[in-house]
Amino acid sequence: MSAPASTSSAGSGKKRIAYYYDEEIGNFYYGAGHPMKPHRMRLAHHLILAYGLYRQLEIYRPSLLSEDQLTSFHTDDYVHFLQHVNPDNLPQYTMELSRYNVDVDCPVFDGLYHFCRMYTGGSVGGAYKLNKKTADIAINWSGGLHHAKKAEASGFCYINDVVLAVLELLKYHDRVLYIDIDIHHGDGVEEAFYTTDRVMTVSFHKYGDFFPGTGRVQDIGVGRGQNYALNFPLMDGIDDANYERIFRTIMTKVMENFRPGAVVLQCGADSLVGDRLGCFNLSLKGHGGCVEFMKTFNVPLLLLGGGGYTVRNVARCWAYETGLALDTHMADELPYNQYYEYYGPDFNLHIQPSNMENLNTPNYLHKQETLLLQCLKELPHAPSVQYSYQPPRDTRFEEEEEAARAKREHENMRDVRIAPQDMDGQISDRREFYADDRDQDGTTMPSQFVPQLISGGAGKPSSVLATSSTSLPAAIPGASAVAPAATAVPASSVGAAAPASSSAGLPSLGQAQPAFQPNTHPTAAGAPAISAPMAAPAPTNNNMEL
Repeated sequence: MSAPASTSSAGSGKKRIAYYYDEEIGNFYYGAGHPMKPHRMRLAHHLILAYGLYRQLEIYRPSLLSEDQLTSFHTDDYVHFLQHVNPDNLPQYTMELSRYNVDVDCPVFDGLYHFCRMYTGGSVGGAYKLNKKTADIAINWSGGLHHAKKAEASGFCYINDVVLAVLELLKYHDRVLYIDIDIHHGDGVEEAFYTTDRVMTVSFHKYGDFFPGTGRVQDIGVGRGQNYALNFPLMDGIDDANYERIFRTIMTKVMENFRPGAVVLQCGADSLVGDRLGCFNLSLKGHGGCVEFMKTFNVPLLLLGGGGYTVRNVARCWAYETGLALDTHMADELPYNQYYEYYGPDFNLHIQPSNMENLNTPNYLHKQETLLLQCLKELPHAPSVQYSYQPPRDTRFEEEEEAARAKREHENMRDVRIAPQDMDGQISDRREFYADDRDQDGTTMPSQFVPQLISGGAGKPSSVLATSSTSLPAAIPGASAVAPAATAVPASSVGAAAPASSSAGLPSLGQAQPAFQPNTHPTAAGAPAISAPMAAPAPTNNNMEL
């Protein structure tokens, strides 16, 4: 079978794309039956390699952020807890597990803190590249974990890399725009910047009996941040045509009135049709149209991942949107790659919308659109920004950038290959595969995968996975995040090697999955096995003053 070639579109002014990826990211394992699978990043990366997109990317391995860098937003005690807890010492942290909402939705697993530092390093590193004007677009598909709070894990998310990346961008830009097209409301990011006019948050999400239960159209910010938090709540079944229309209408006015210096776009893939935790009806073209549209404004753009729980479609989506960032045509026939069997039975890039009913009536969409446009009319055309604090310039990063550049030039001059014995040792955790997974078998998504409201008593949510504690308000941090230096990785050496707390009465984000049954799906190479974490004790509600 011939591999589809990727053909670059002709045009002047090709954008510089910085792409962050660490081959270890797919090794982490949330636990048996957990919907969040970091392995999806490896699938997306292999598609990017198979299509040849890597040839046009500047590929970087993210630096691991330090504890001091993480606490530029998160509290010291919460970061210290993440740093020291592990599956073997859980009994020593019984109270902290409840306090920080670390439960079955957000489990303790092997390498948790390392995982947090890794995905956050890609987002903050991408923001640093945009600040230094060494890239026009930065991509970190392992980032976008938008539910984490200042002192609380939530919705598969532990450290809020989005907030840290925005704080980094605020060092150089008067105003930063955050856009969220994940099916779940970007509550953690909105909460962090709810009282400031320097950051506008815009979220298009499912609202109702759905995690996290926030994001009403009436939630528009407070104080100086009033009208700088915009929410477009949607119903089940939104399709490409309607989604594209409302997105373009709202975002055109946002760009005209807010005029941001940089844009962060969270591209959660759970808004695609057939997602096991989603209920929208978007194709890759409908979802990717948001990326394509925001590119037209020629503003520094940071693309992040997020949700997405049908792993084969997540990989398709993020590979496709990498191609859009590069203005590169991608053939619909998938090229052969290490995980080719995942994409059967059609083995195509694009997915087709279903015939599900669109509950978003024209009148409903028009009403929400009118309310948001009214908020935008009340904004000053170009918001004034008072700088009460200017973060000091750290010259270490200029020096580290030069060292990374010199290393990249040296690496590019030698033949770097992965030894066969090393490839043989990279085996994915077999517990990532389930007999009834629907990630690989191509069957229609059954109704039980769509989150439903489960009554758990007055003020107590219940779910198949876990009960999350009450959401806690996060204090607004100062813009003092420290940027990491990125280590350049030559293209020749790149190869194979989770989102606000559940509100009362609302379902948890996750859904339980069947236990692993052997010999059902082929074992994919690419990651060393990781032992399963111990089950965390059930959390209790613990209201805490921040």
